[in-house]
Amino acid sequence: MCGIFAYLNYRVPRTRKEIFETLIKGLQRLEYRGYDSAGVAIDGNNNEDKERFIKLVKKRGKVKALEEELYKQDDLDSKADFETHFGIAHTRWATHGVPSAINSHPQRSDKSNEFVVIHNGIITNYKDLRKFLESKGYEFESETDTETIPKLIKYMYDNRESEDTSFSALVERVIQQLEGAFALVFKSIHYPGEAVATRRGSPLLIGVRSKYKLSTDQIPVLYRTCKLINPVTFFLRTKNVKNMCNSRLKRLDSSTCLHAVGDKAVEFFFASDASAIIEHTNRVIFLEDDDIAAVTDGKLSIHRLERSASDDPSRAIQTLQMELQQIMKGNFSAFMQKEIFEQPESVVNTMRGRVNFESSTVLLGGLKDHLKEIRRCRRLIIIGCGTSYHAAVATRQVLEELTELPVMVELASDFLDRNTPVFRDDVCFFISQSGETADTLMALRYCKERRALTVGITNTVGSSISRETDCGVHINAGPEIGVASTKAYTSQFVSLVMFGLMMSEDRISLQKRRQEIISGLKSLPEMIKEVLSLDEKIHDLALELYKQRSLLVMGRGYNYATCLEGALKIKEITYMHSEGILAGELKHGPLALIDKQMPVIMVIMKDPCFTKCQNALQQVTARQGRPIILCSKEDTESSKFAYKTIELPHTVDCLQGVLSVIPLQLLSFHLAVLRGYDVDFPRNLAKSVTVE
Repeated sequence: MCGIFAYLNYRVPRTRKEIFETLIKGLQRLEYRGYDSAGVAIDGNNNEDKERFIKLVKKRGKVKALEEELYKQDDLDSKADFETHFGIAHTRWATHGVPSAINSHPQRSDKSNEFVVIHNGIITNYKDLRKFLESKGYEFESETDTETIPKLIKYMYDNRESEDTSFSALVERVIQQLEGAFALVFKSIHYPGEAVATRRGSPLLIGVRSKYKLSTDQIPVLYRTCKLINPVTFFLRTKNVKNMCNSRLKRLDSSTCLHAVGDKAVEFFFASDASAIIEHTNRVIFLEDDDIAAVTDGKLSIHRLERSASDDPSRAIQTLQMELQQIMKGNFSAFMQKEIFEQPESVVNTMRGRVNFESSTVLLGGLKDHLKEIRRCRRLIIIGCGTSYHAAVATRQVLEELTELPVMVELASDFLDRNTPVFRDDVCFFISQSGETADTLMALRYCKERRALTVGITNTVGSSISRETDCGVHINAGPEIGVASTKAYTSQFVSLVMFGLMMSEDRISLQKRRQEIISGLKSLPEMIKEVLSLDEKIHDLALELYKQRSLLVMGRGYNYATCLEGALKIKEITYMHSEGILAGELKHGPLALIDKQMPVIMVIMKDPCFTKCQNALQQVTARQGRPIILCSKEDTESSKFAYKTIELPHTVDCLQGVLSVIPLQLLSFHLAVLRGYDVDFPRNLAKSVTVE
């Protein structure tokens, strides 16, 4: 949930001001992830000074406040030149300790800032480590779990036997003691111009920029086999920690394992998200769990703690297809608004090259090699969180119809809490916009241990879920910056429908239904444009509702997921209470809430549930409710009882949810603006939830 950005220039002259600007710009690109404080660590001297020190500048609040604080530092000459320099920066979303400068990152080893670190994730055994380090005389100043890390590496450094111990060897020794999830970037005065980064369970990538040809596109990985049994228990019980550390560090010296990525002048960018790097380079390396990447003398090496048979012995330098303008707002006032209006294009991009409308065929290239295995499975299990879960709910009915398989839809956190039985002949889908959602990733590993076939549906190339699943579908929605997901939802929706169509291609009895759905997909982009043209009408509706404290959204069948997703959008960015209600459950409790003051939005479409929804509408109006109805243009029955109507184009029933959710996305946007809230940065939320 935190944002990591770091920049190393090797033999590329930069002034301190240019370094400031690079670090700040990197943090600004990560602002959409959510944060409450920010900080940077840079060299306090220049190349000619003999005495080295690290300057920390940390500030609660926005990155803009940090930028202003940087330029107030009287002891930092912004014109100073650096031929080689490594700076790290961070935005924090508080977990351990309140938002404050002292709890912000970078966290330091001591008052001399010998080692500093930035961290995304949670260290679950930090209390044991802190207790051990305090017993050794190390003083803590923050409430964070992260502070144990720089103090632990200082302990390793203070107790080393060899003066030649490398920075990466120290880091390797440290992460053997850490439990939980982390992405870490280290800086030290003892290793000037060097960077070490590592990850386990949290995303981290490295961008490389050089005007010289890279020496290889495959980075060889050196494997270590130095596993420590029950490290925390060992730490707390051993009486000979110093001797153990010395012997380990001596064996872990990495001076022989450097593999050049570039020669001469080169720049490296470390980030938790590609959006912070793309304006500098599109050449990136995605780190795997337990990778340790070190840059020394402008050369990058990667090694791992252990080797397993499934490990790839190299890391490819990949080329990002993202473009800078995709992460800019353009003429829109917010990223969320821009992404809502991008849905005609994002849906087309999801289908492009996959749906052949002339032959009525669908081919998902990432699944074709596993199609026979999927068709032989006993059931489909679809796992996600939040909006991704709603995309699964929205398509469960049509997937059961087209695949003729039982389909389970699971919230990832609940799925893990129940220790759900999973078998070898199950196929498990994992849906995540970022591909890094912690609960979904843990569920994926749970299913892999039980030998089920795993399928990823993500929007991020190189993400953990896309790498760890057996096969998958990239939804191609383009970068989504707004915390409240919009275009990713509709693209996930369409991707799952395409999967159902591909599975049913050889079912003669389903050909008429398949043709109906494919025709609906063809006309979907134009229909989305038609729905977006209702923006002004929805704004007028928001003017009536924005002072309300609660809002109910009601529907059933294919539109139940629309209610859940619409209510979630309203909750996320307007801070109004909103609830998605299954209309069939109205008499089992929710009807007690209905009166003339309670705003009720009802989704009533011409589908198999139309008559039942009409019954629910009668019950609402009989209790003096004033329903706002989303309905089809030709639906004259529903409009008779409506306080207001929003008329939508009609499409095939299983795709109607793509159209009916967009007015609710627009409504949530306008409500948030009218209530004076920051649409793209809702409080307490982050775009990529990388901790459980």
